[in-house]
Order: sequence, then C-alpha cells, then structure tokens
Amino acid sequence: MSTISAADVNKLRQMTGAGMMDCKKALVESNGDFEAAIDNLRKKGQKISLNRADRAAQEGAVIALTSEDRKTGIVVELNCETDFVAKNEDFVKFAYEIANLALTHKPADADALKALTIGSLTLEQRLLDEMGKTGEKMDVSKYAIINGENVIAYIHAGNRMGVLVEMNNAPSEANMNAGKDTAMQIAAMNPLALNEAQVPADTIAREIEVGKEQAIAEGKPAEMAEKIAQGRLNKFYKEYTLLNQEFVKDSSKSIAKMLADTEAGLTVVSFKRIALGA
Repeated sequence: MSTISAADVNKLRQMTGAGMMDCKKALVESNGDFEAAIDNLRKKGQKISLNRADRAAQEGAVIALTSEDRKTGIVVELNCETDFVAKNEDFVKFAYEIANLALTHKPADADALKALTIGSLTLEQRLLDEMGKTGEKMDVSKYAIINGENVIAYIHAGNRMGVLVEMNNAPSEANMNAGKDTAMQIAAMNPLALNEAQVPADTIAREIEVGKEQAIAEGKPAEMAEKIAQGRLNKFYKEYTLLNQEFVKDSSKSIAKMLADTEAGLTVVSFKRIALGA
C-alpha cells in the first residue's frame, strides 16, 4: 500500500474542496491514485444524494441575468438544505456559475441545463461533487428563460427571488428603469397573470361563483348577483394582473399607465418570477 503524505492529502483537498479526513480516506482507498480518489469523493456525493433524497432543500440562491443585448434572460434556483451553506461565498459563486452557463447555452429546461458541461464535468456531476463537500442535498430545482426584444432581470432580497420582465420596445435607458420598477412590482405583489386575457378560465369561473354567493349572502337580489360578481371580478383583475395593478411607487397610476407614460407604446409582453422554496 502506498504511503499517503500530508502533501498528497492537501493537494487533493485543493483539487476538490473536500475535508482533510475525507481526502485522506479517499486516497487510502484508492492506493494513492488521485483520479480514483476523486471518483471516490464523487461517489460519496452520490451516496449523500441518495441518503438525503427525503430531506428538504429549500434554502439556496436565486440568480437572474440577462445577456448584454438584453435579448435573453434567465433565472435559476440552486437549492441546499441550510441557510449556513446558502450564504457561503462559494455557494453563491457556484449559483452565478450555473446562471452564466444557462445564459451562454440557453437550455430549454432544468434537465438540459444539468446535462451541460462545466470544465470537465456535467453540471449534474458538479452538483454531486458539491454535495460531497458540503454534506447537504443540492439541486437546481427551477429554471426559466425568456428570449425577446428587451428583457430586464432583477434579483430581490439577498438572492431569495429572481424576476425577468420582457418588454416590447427596443432597449433604452428610460425603459430599463421602468423595467426595473416593474420587476420590483412583480417581486412585491406576485401578480397571477399579465392581464385579464391570461387569467385561467377556471379561475375566472371560480371568482364569479364566489362573487355571486357573497352577494346573495349579503342579502342582494339574485338577479343582481351576476352584475355584482362581475364588478368584483374587475377588482380581482386590478389586484392580481400585472398591467392593471396600482404602481407601488405611485398609486395614482396602473403599471400599464406608468409604462405608457415612460415611452410611447411601452408594455410588458411576459414575465417570470421565481421565489426561493416556493
């Protein structure tokens, strides 16, 4: 059996970031073969992944980025188990590394993202390595991409939420600022849909039915209940659809009005909102 020196252990630790005792054990088991030792550490990550499959990984970081031309935006959620790991500088750096990988390659979904390569490893393999280092379950649980004319990204509350806003006009300083304000609105108010047309039909039917029942319970005549319910549906649109919401910074305007006042014809085409653990 090969003699495992402290220098060898330190070298493997520098290569992998794993703990000293884990590195020493991996080198002993691999008879000093560094590649085999790295595989052993990776297998440890796999074991952690399997053993902790039932553990909640609801801490982490959400990163939103756009390309320089603002034609593409991505938002990605990297999860771990504890706030301690989530706030670690290396974890946040890894989250940004994943976000930049997504922005460069524009994968269609999270599975395609995890199949991409970082250095010599796929992202899925890197996740296993990171699990081996931290001892925590780790995963990319959510990923979204928008391709459009003008995409704005916003990261809210210490990497706990990411928002993308797609706007119709070509990028300008004015609509960049309006886009940031809109993204903050989305973060704070969590709209259900962009406008009335995008509210699901079953949601509309449910709101009308509830509105009618409330009106009748309040003693209103049955023949008036439908009209009252429609009025309450309009209030629902104002509260839960982005373009109809009151602008948080100026309640005298809706988001639609704020955008139109910023630039002729300016509006939002789509948006994505990913909140940590939600």
